[in-house]
Parts: sequence; C-alpha cells; structure tokens
Amino acid sequence: MKKVFLSITLFLLFAGITTAQHRSCAAEEVLQQQLRDNPAMRQEVERIMQHTEQFLAHGGTQDRLVVTIPVVVHVVYNNTTQNLSDAQIASQLDVLNADFRRLNSDAGNTPSVWQSIAADCEVNFCMAQQDPSGNPTNGIVRVQTSVNGFSTNDNVKFSSTGGSNIWNRDRYLNIWVCNLSSGLLGYAQFPGGPANTDGVVIDFQAFGTSGTAQAPFNLGRTATHEVGHWLNCYHIWGDDGTACTGTDQVGDTPNQADENYGCPVFPVISCNNGPNGDMFMNYMDYTDDGCMNTFTTGQKNRMQALFASGGFRAPLVTSNGCQVPTGCGTPGSLAATNITQTSATLNWGGVSGATSYNLQWKVSTSSTWTTVSGLTAVSYNLANLTAGTTYNFQVQAVCGGSTGTYSAPASFTTTSGGGGGCTDQYEPNNTRNTAKSIPVNTSFTAQIKTATDADWYKFGNTTTQKHFKLELTTLPADYDMKLYRNGSLLAVSENPNTTDEIIVYNNGSVSTTYYAHIYGYNGAFNGTQCYTFIARRSASPYRTDGSTDGPEEVLEIPVVFENAGFGIFPNPAFSLVTVEVPMQNESDVQVSVMDPAGKVALQQNARMSKGDNQMNFDVNSLPNGVYFVQVRTGETVKTRKLVVQR
Repeated sequence: MKKVFLSITLFLLFAGITTAQHRSCAAEEVLQQQLRDNPAMRQEVERIMQHTEQFLAHGGTQDRLVVTIPVVVHVVYNNTTQNLSDAQIASQLDVLNADFRRLNSDAGNTPSVWQSIAADCEVNFCMAQQDPSGNPTNGIVRVQTSVNGFSTNDNVKFSSTGGSNIWNRDRYLNIWVCNLSSGLLGYAQFPGGPANTDGVVIDFQAFGTSGTAQAPFNLGRTATHEVGHWLNCYHIWGDDGTACTGTDQVGDTPNQADENYGCPVFPVISCNNGPNGDMFMNYMDYTDDGCMNTFTTGQKNRMQALFASGGFRAPLVTSNGCQVPTGCGTPGSLAATNITQTSATLNWGGVSGATSYNLQWKVSTSSTWTTVSGLTAVSYNLANLTAGTTYNFQVQAVCGGSTGTYSAPASFTTTSGGGGGCTDQYEPNNTRNTAKSIPVNTSFTAQIKTATDADWYKFGNTTTQKHFKLELTTLPADYDMKLYRNGSLLAVSENPNTTDEIIVYNNGSVSTTYYAHIYGYNGAFNGTQCYTFIARRSASPYRTDGSTDGPEEVLEIPVVFENAGFGIFPNPAFSLVTVEVPMQNESDVQVSVMDPAGKVALQQNARMSKGDNQMNFDVNSLPNGVYFVQVRTGETVKTRKLVVQR
C-alpha cells in the first residue's frame, strides 16, 4: 500500500499482559499531541518523506548499506524483578539480529506466495562497546527509580523525572526497558522527532526471550516491531480502522482492513485482497510473537533510505559505538560547584583505567592554559580567581602508559564583587534537567552571566491555586522568557530590548513540574547586574488585559490569545513563515511583520475563529535580519521576534 503521508507519531502497543492477550494502538491521539508540542517537526517529517521517495526513484537498494547500529539499553527499574539480567538483554539483541537479517528460525513459516519479497533488511545490531565519552561499556545503563509505572510522556528518558538520559541518537539506538503502566507493551519515536527522546521504550515483561518475558510476547518481537517504527515502517494496515483506504507507504504489502491479533490461519481475506489476503505474519501487524516472521523488500527500502547520503539516520553509519576503545577514555560530566568570587570546585566523571588526571584552566578570553598535572581525585579546588569573571576548564585522563584526549571545555563564572552587587544563588541551572526549585510569590535576583548562560527554575501549582503570572523585570540586557509544563512549551514572552517580560497562564493543569526558562536574546548577558524574577500563584485568574494590578475574577471571557502567546514556525525562516494564533473567541485580527525600526513590511487582516488559526507570509522579499511579528486583536497586542536567514 502506498500514498503520501505527511505526519509522524509515536506508535503504541497496548497489551494487557495480565488481563488481555492482544495488542492495540492509540496512534492518532499521540500524533496530535506531538504536533501541538512541536509544529516545526512536520517540516522535518516531510523532508524525510521526500528523501525516501528520491532514494526509491533512483534505484534505492542499489546503493544500500549493511549497517551495524550500536545499542544502549537503559534498564530503569523500581524493584529487583524489573532489573533484567545481562543474559535477558543479550537474548533480545539476538532476536533483533535474526529478524532484521532474515535469519529467524521461523522464516520458513512465511507463506510461499510472499517468500520472494521476504527481505534481509541488512541491518545489524551490537551492544555498545564505548560510551559517548569513549570509555569502555557493556552497553547497559542501570538506573533504580522511585517510579513504578511509566507512560508515553517520555519521563523514562530523563533522569530528572526518574528515568535515564539519552545517549547521542546519532551514535546509538537507545532502548529503555521499564515497567510501563496500563498494560502498555512499548512505543517508538519515528525519524524526525526530538533529539532528546529518540528511541524505543519496551515493557520489562515483553523484552527478550527469557527471565521476565511473558507469553505470548516472550519471543522478542515487541522490540522488532518498535525498532521497525524507529526505522520508518508504519503499521501494515495503515491505521484507518476498517476503511481499506489507509497506507503503510509500502508497495508490496497487501491492502488490509485492520490489525490482526493472536495467530490467524492463512489466508485472512479483507479489503478484497484475496486469494492471499492479509500479510498478518509481518512484523508490523499486531499478531502474537510466535506468528510474526517477516519484513518485505518495500519495508527494507524505507529503512535503507535512512542510511543513504542525506538520510535522517545516516550518522549512525559512521558511529564508533561498536568498537572497543583503545588507549584512555575522555572524562565527561564536567561541572563547577561551590562557586564564589575567588574560588570554585571543578568536578568531572572518572575514566575506567585512569591512574591520574591533567587539568587545564584559563580565563575565557585568554589563549593560554594553566595546567595542573597528576591529580588522583575527580575534583579540584581552584583558588585565587577574579570576581565576576568567566573561566574555561578541560580534563585529560592518564592510563598507565597512555594518555587520552582532553574533554570539551566547560565554563563557569565567579560571583560578582562589584557593579550591581548582586549574586546568583541558583547556579548551576543552565538546563531543564538542572532546574532549581523556587518558592512561589517570592521575588529574587539572578544573573545571565555569559553569552551561553541560561536560567531554569522549577515550581508548581495546586488544585486551589492553579493560576500563574511570571514577571521578569529590572533587565540589564535583552532577556526573554518561556514557560513549560514538563517538556511542553506553554507560553513565550519576547519583548524587545530591556522591556519587562510577563507571562500570564491561567487554569493550568495541576503539576509540580512547571519550568521558567530565562535567557539572553542573541547571547545577550550582563556579568555584573541582576534581573528580578517572581513566579506568582493565585486562586483567582490573573488579568489578561495587560494591567499589573493583581488577580481579578473575570466574569466575561475576553478575546485573548491562549497561553498569552502565538506561534511562529519555522524560525529562523527561509522563504515561508506560518503564524499560528490560538483564539478563545472569534475576533478580527491583524498580523504585521515589522523591521527593527517599527516599519510594517508585511501585513494581513483576518476574521479568526475560536481555536487554532494559521496565517502564512512569503518572506522572500525581505533581507536577512531580525524582524518583529505583531498580532493585534482589539486593544490586545502581542509581539515576538522573527529571524529571516538564507
């Protein structure tokens, strides 16, 4: 079945191992959520689709590669039962290698009518032999968690939410094994999704062929199915219910009405596809593990397109993750703690086999490093520093007679001893994973100290106080602010120059994981002066009319932009930019693209309805540079930056 399909989703297998013995899927629901969270992803999916079509049009498999993909298995366990043995993990790798190379012992069960298109996909898998820092590994990361039941929200992929952080997706296939709730067997991310969640998640009772694996999903085929999605293969029936109009974008699989369960008897006829009927033994159907046994040539071609020049997963072809490292590894996890005006403690991760370490440090603007040799610990206290100054440092491991390479430099900034006279009590908090918890309704000061500095803060709401108002004031430079719930972007404030940034977000879902992200526009920073920030929380909705006189119960719903913002994608823009405006009520809206001087370059007016509205602008006529997009409805005006770059 083949037709153009321009969207992407996480494909989910729901199987009640203890209550129901079959698989099912909730693809459309997850698709809509993923596209809402990241609208720009659609463009990347379209690019992958076009690359695949071009690959097939130019001969495709004539340029195919035998690919070996390094695998890291993150075992995230709550109790000893969920902590799978090395042997069970090895059994799953054996299944993947057999299934994707058509070496599976049940390959002869494929009906004779399809034996000619049953494919060796020429994809191999190995347990990673070196980690991202070049240190020896067995490819297994074990993390004990307090969470006993993960879902499709990707929490298992972040240490900050009880999981394990991803290894570089361009060098490894990441597989997370954990206890999935609601009878969920597994889910996978298609090519084109976010880099920090790319991989496959499998329930600990459906992984491998021994130990905790339970029938009828104890032959490792759940991972085969999900890795098939990760390699751009869709469900064989096209996810259209029984309409017979869906597609898996593959030409050599029969049109099929719906998924098959259990172990059907050949043939199963649907969609007038007799006499041979459904290819229910395909790994991308929903039959039991013991009844799956084949991929087709068409599915193989889709996989191979990913590894061709320009393909989304082409970087994996040159990954050295399967190679046993020689010499000395490279220290990772560099960080500075206990930072004062004149000192800092430098820390790094240990290297297997290292007998000592060499440390180099310098002022960031200097070209000369100072070296401290022969360190036997994985930390060092650096003293006699200058206040309000940014420093770089890097570390090298020494392993007996060999010396490794220096790590990538890390940086830190000593606290200020003058100027604005302010200090930053929450550093380091440069990423969402290192966000610091802050009290609500309490004002404090902090700094964006360098061009690469950013601040993340974590807070929550309650059932009785669900409304937020974030205020970023006394800005010494052009700082902007974003609001997230977990990994989902909720609102943005990007006023120009040093104008105060304010985000109002009423009626938020109750969660302890809201994040404020504060950063400098185009690297803006000030190493001596602080900004002021407060996350207000209230039982009553905050005003959305731009005033600052506190909470107010709103009896009539005004026309406002949902989450106090609107979307722009792509940004930077090349030729066409889409402005997406969420509306709570129908209203006349004016959207303008202005140059930095405030002159209107492009403008459109429209009557927008309740819900999401989109307006497209052709920016080919605009020179490269920074512009401002202004959305006006009545007296409400919102502005965001737009970069045109070719």
